[in-house]
Amino acid sequence: MKWIRDSTGRFAQRPHFEPDELDIECERLVTMFLRSRHGRVAFPISNDDLQVLVEEHVSALDLYADLSDRGEDVEGVTIFDRSGRPEVLIARQLTEQHWSHHRLRTTLTHELGHVQFHNVLYQVAEQPMLFAGEAPTASQPECHRDSMQSLYTVDWMEWQAGYACGAFLIPQSHALALVKRLRDTNRWTLTPTAISSAGKALIAETAAAFDTSEDAARVRLIQLHHLAQ
Repeated sequence: MKWIRDSTGRFAQRPHFEPDELDIECERLVTMFLRSRHGRVAFPISNDDLQVLVEEHVSALDLYADLSDRGEDVEGVTIFDRSGRPEVLIARQLTEQHWSHHRLRTTLTHELGHVQFHNVLYQVAEQPMLFAGEAPTASQPECHRDSMQSLYTVDWMEWQAGYACGAFLIPQSHALALVKRLRDTNRWTLTPTAISSAGKALIAETAAAFDTSEDAARVRLIQLHHLAQ
């Protein structure tokens, strides 16, 4: 990681992570947690484990937050506190609606990405207007449905949290093991494209193995260069 100028003006400087750095740190954190909690590392990680993992790193986790006043597509908010750990709010419908199972998982891990990689900014970085009375919400990244895990998120903070989301749910080394098994079994010699039959099979297998949506699996496989766009 290195510090670079923040062109958005939110901070004097902001952290720049290479994808491999995010992969290593996310896999380290989640595997250490699973080994400590269960004595072994196995995926998919359960929703209960994700909840406990987030709770270990925040002051409070609210799974039933009413975020409707922030916009109908806002599904997670991290509230940073200069004096301690941040608070994470998750839109209540993700917990209450059983069909939002995968969105709950991506939102929890997206917010964990903010907590893990951005809390330092609110503790030690120079923060213009961040805690000024006229801008009380400036310190709260509001995470929208379409940017939870995306290849095209422009904002650096959302991109880092989105990448971490995939790295927590589908750790790099575990994804590689699955891809290698499928490549050997099916004798694939080229990296499949997302729309090929091989690519669709790889996406489906990954989604099932790590309990994610197929869209989240597709994004993660492309990020790891196991799938061509």
